[in-house]
Order: sequence, then structure tokens, then C-alpha cells
Amino acid sequence: MKLEQIYTGCLAHAAYYLESNGEAAVFDPLREVQPYLDRAAKDHARIKFVFETHFHADFVSGHLDLAKKTGAKIVYGPTANPGFVAVIAQDYQVFRVGGVKVKAIHTPGHTMESTTYLIIDENDKEHGLITGDTLFIGDVGRPDLAQHVKAELTQEKLASHLYDSLRNKIMPLSDDLILYPNHGAGSACGKMMSKETTDTLGHQKEFNYALRPDMTKDEFIEVVLNGLTTPPQYFPKNVLMNINGYESFDAILGRANKPLKLDEFETVAGSLSALILDTRQPDEFAKGFIPGSINIGIDGSFAMWVGELISDIKQPILLVCDEGKQEESITRLSRVGYDGTIGYLEGGFKTWKEGGKPVETVERMDANAFETAYNKGEIPVYDVRRRSEFESEHVINAINIPLNELYARITEFPKNQPFILHCAGGCRSMIAASILKQYQFNAFKDVVGGYDSIKTTGVPRTKFVPQTTLL
Repeated sequence: MKLEQIYTGCLAHAAYYLESNGEAAVFDPLREVQPYLDRAAKDHARIKFVFETHFHADFVSGHLDLAKKTGAKIVYGPTANPGFVAVIAQDYQVFRVGGVKVKAIHTPGHTMESTTYLIIDENDKEHGLITGDTLFIGDVGRPDLAQHVKAELTQEKLASHLYDSLRNKIMPLSDDLILYPNHGAGSACGKMMSKETTDTLGHQKEFNYALRPDMTKDEFIEVVLNGLTTPPQYFPKNVLMNINGYESFDAILGRANKPLKLDEFETVAGSLSALILDTRQPDEFAKGFIPGSINIGIDGSFAMWVGELISDIKQPILLVCDEGKQEESITRLSRVGYDGTIGYLEGGFKTWKEGGKPVETVERMDANAFETAYNKGEIPVYDVRRRSEFESEHVINAINIPLNELYARITEFPKNQPFILHCAGGCRSMIAASILKQYQFNAFKDVVGGYDSIKTTGVPRTKFVPQTTLL
């Protein structure tokens, strides 16, 4: 038996590949399915099943494309009602992949159809549990997402179901089982997930706050719901795509991976009211960019910030990328359902600059210059980190406007007064800077290296308090 975790840091997402005796299965695949096809081809294996733990909110699954390309059957847990042909498993139904058994265990709570899959090896030994978003390392799945699709599924009702699923279905299983969750730290599907992406069930029973054996249901509901913030706006849109179906990724890539000459790029941008998305790194963007473009660097949590900040999932998008990064940018956009890319500027920003077109820049300062300006006490400081990060520790007198709230609170920035902007390391503040530039804010400076660099100076900061949530 082979059971491999295929981890994608951009979404803090884990898919799983299972193979035994020439048959394979994939659990919770991402939108682009070629890596799974390549992996099965390496083993000379046939993909027999695509197992889904639930209807995902934070990404668009590749289940439909993978099933179409391989003939595999798509499997969901009880109560699922997809808009396409799928096997709806019964509770404790067993599926065979070569000599391995995959037992579907219905564990509602994160969503009502949420299902974990118990992996039983060729020797009939229970090996591990693919938990989806039901149980993470150090956390459990947030129970407040399904209500954005079905209003009657309140977070309290779902948390109650989750308590029962954990206590009655998962915790009685062997402590030796290896847990294989859907996400790790950085995902918005939980509030306190570990950077570790596997563990044993026994160890989680000892250290996971939500698995405390003497916890009452009321206590569980209270602790699990505490610290949750409003989920990203794209989550319910992704859920509906996963339920109802979507356009093939191959078709999207074929349409989007289109180089545009400078004049054509300008024409398309104007005629279609396209958003110009610059995926270069913050340092390069700051030196020069197309007026009106937004910067979300391809390295890091690109897809998550696209989903947080671009409200229209069908928004036409034109890309400005580093050479060779076009397909990666298109792929990452499609992972979260943004399929509206219509091309990219051939030659990237260099083409725009050499064409004599107008260029904007972002003025920046290092941490030492920030300290000097701060000590003069004349310039307000805006921190765009998440509220939980800010409350944990921040520059004295800094104002917190989290990046995901920036559009709603844009009027709180001083229009005609200098101010200073920072995040943790520089990526989020550059996203914020590009948005502020769209709204004609020009008198600000961005701190290179963000709060991480500020901490090396003598700038006064609040006393550190451990975060109770990472959301």
C-alpha cells in the first residue's frame, strides 16, 4: 500500500494518493489534475475512485475533471446531493482499492455531508484516517461555513453535530491511527491549526483542545465558536461550484494562457473593464507598476488573497507576471474559482515600461527610517495584519485595518495626510498599497520587512499576548 500526502502551501491544502495492486484513489484533489494522473502513471495504476470528504469551501476540487479523464467514480458521504453522477456512500460502507479497504464514516459537523475515510491495509490492519475538515492537527473544522449556503444550518447546530461525530465516531478508534487532515496552518477552515500535517489520533486526544474527554457539548460549542471571524467571501461560491459543477480546467487554461501585445492589452483592459492583476513580488511591484493594477504576489497565500479581495468571482482578469509565471498564475486563480482570466501582457511589466506608458511606484522606508519617523510622533501608522495578530502584539498607537477589511474601511485612511503602512513581512502591505493607489492615496510609505523588521528597532510595542485564533 502507498498512501501519500500531496501538500500545496498556497492553500495549506492536502490531497491524498492511495495505491494498491495497480489500483489507485485520490482524496480531495485540487482543480488541476495532471499531478495525480502523473502519479498514477508512475505506478502503472488505474485511478478507480475520487473520494471527497465534503463540499469544499476554500478551493474548487478537481473531482469532475479527474473522473472524466480516468473513468473513476466520485464518492461522497451520506446526505450529499451533487449536481452530477456520484456514489453516495452509506455510513460505514467499504470500498476496495486493490487489496486496501476504504471505510466511509459519516462525521457531520463541519458540513452535513462531511465524511472521514478509514484506511485498512492489505493485512487488514487499520492504518490511518483521512479526516477532511472534521479533525485537524491541533484543531477541528469550523462549523460556520455551511450556513452561508443553507441558512437553517446554524453554527450552533453544526457544532453540536461535530461534537457527536468526534465523540462517537472518531475518538473511539485506535490511538495508533495516523490522522491525515485536509489542511494545515494558514487555512481559513480552522482557527488554530498546527504547522504539522499528520499526527496520531492518540497524540491529538492528549493535546487537541477540542478532544478533551470531559468536555460537555455546551463547552465544546462555546470553545469551537469562540474566535471565529467572518469567512472569506469566496467560500460559499466555491461550495456551489463543487456541488453544481464547473468548466473544465483544460478549457480555462486554453482560453486564459494567451499572450497579448501592448496595444491589445490596453484595448482589452478598457473594453472589458478587466482587473489588471500583477503577480510579481512586492519589491519589484513597488519599483514600478501599471496604474490601477492590484498586486498579489504569486509566492505565498496568493489564492486566498485573491478570494478575499476580488469580490466578483467572474471578474475578467488580465495578468502581469514574471516571465514563465503565467500558467502558474492562471492555475492558482482557478483553484479558487476565478476562471475569468483572458490573457497576459506579453513580456510583462517591461513591455509596458519600454512602451512609454505611465508608471506608478510605491514609496518605501526601512525599519530604521520608520523608527526615526515614529519618534517624531507626527505620522499615523496603519497595521494591515489580521486583528488576532495585532491584538497579540503591535506598535504603540498603531491603527489596525486588516487587509481583508480594507475596501470596507478605505475612508478611514487620511486622504491628504502622510501615513505609514506595514504588515508582518511586506506582502500584505504591498497588496494594501496597490489598492490605496487605486483610490488615489499617494502620501503614504510602506515599511520594508514589515513588523518583523520593526521588532529589531527600539520602537515601543505592546506586551506580547499569545493568539487564541489565527483567523
